[in-house]
Amino acid sequence: MTRLKPSQELLRAKGATTQAGFTAERIPARLFARRPILIDDGPDHDEHRKQLVRFFSPRALEERHRSSIEATAETLVAEARSAGSARLDDLALLFSVRVASDIVGLTASDTGALARRLEAFFRQPPVDHTRDDHGRSRNDWARAARDALVPLASFYWRDVRPAIRARRKRPADDIISHLLERGYRPREILMECLTYGTAGMVTTREFISMVMLRLHEAPALLARYRIAEAAERTAILSEIIRLNPPVAHLYRRVQQQAPGCPYSAETLVDIDVHASNRDAEVFAPDPESVCPERNLAAAERSGLSFGDGAHRCPGSHLALLETDILVSALLRAGAAVEKLPRREFDTLVQGYQLRDFRISFSAQAAAP
Repeated sequence: MTRLKPSQELLRAKGATTQAGFTAERIPARLFARRPILIDDGPDHDEHRKQLVRFFSPRALEERHRSSIEATAETLVAEARSAGSARLDDLALLFSVRVASDIVGLTASDTGALARRLEAFFRQPPVDHTRDDHGRSRNDWARAARDALVPLASFYWRDVRPAIRARRKRPADDIISHLLERGYRPREILMECLTYGTAGMVTTREFISMVMLRLHEAPALLARYRIAEAAERTAILSEIIRLNPPVAHLYRRVQQQAPGCPYSAETLVDIDVHASNRDAEVFAPDPESVCPERNLAAAERSGLSFGDGAHRCPGSHLALLETDILVSALLRAGAAVEKLPRREFDTLVQGYQLRDFRISFSAQAAAP
């Protein structure tokens, strides 16, 4: 699907489709009494999402997390400036992991090591979500299981299990405490944490790098971003993520025809987010350009980059907030692109990867 409104209608067709991305259909239901929120559907999924809103609402982020996000950004930027240069993709990953870990409750382990374990988990054989076998041979699936098992086990024993133990002794206002209160078992908490590792850390890392790249490529936009107020900066970020969605394809399996879902049961629908976000009828004029003045509601500006319907990303406000905080801190410190990134594509997440993206800091900005 390549038009925005039909794609939105399909994603909002309640009960008509189920998640078919992220190899969701290959994960046996018997493994979990409560399936991970990323791949679950139905009333339990909807209720879980409602309960999570309080962790990601704009008010909660401003009141409980903005100051710590700003402090984290300043610390990491100061370290990078002191060194004179840094790999932005590494810095952005560490930043997003620290931010998300605080909200999730993964605070009983070293976040730098946690970031490396998450990276290792996502080194998977290529996936083709449009094929029944996902484009993988039996050997590919065996390799995927083998390559994922070690970092997943390490993630559990070194990060998730210590966090569970800490929260059982002393509950906090975070997601792991919430899951324990709801009776989630350790394996179910592990998969929820992995979900937030994907959505809250890995994709945000890519978006931060993309923002710095787009600002570097457009000096006038960079100058505007530097002096803009928060609302205007958010509008610019919303336009950038519309044009460069970290997840370019969403997949749904049709369960039944319904208003907004004209396809027959068992049909796999590929929603092309990249194309939908350039719908000329919605994003006129010039849908290919960054135009923060578009007459759209805040939630509409990003198109389908955060999904829609039952699986819309609950952390959309967080992604924009933390990106703005880190990018603003980098620009204040005099960061500039030293080496353009190598572009890759992750077939599991269906999104771009920007690697070996080096930034440096001017001597004037680095002076005490």
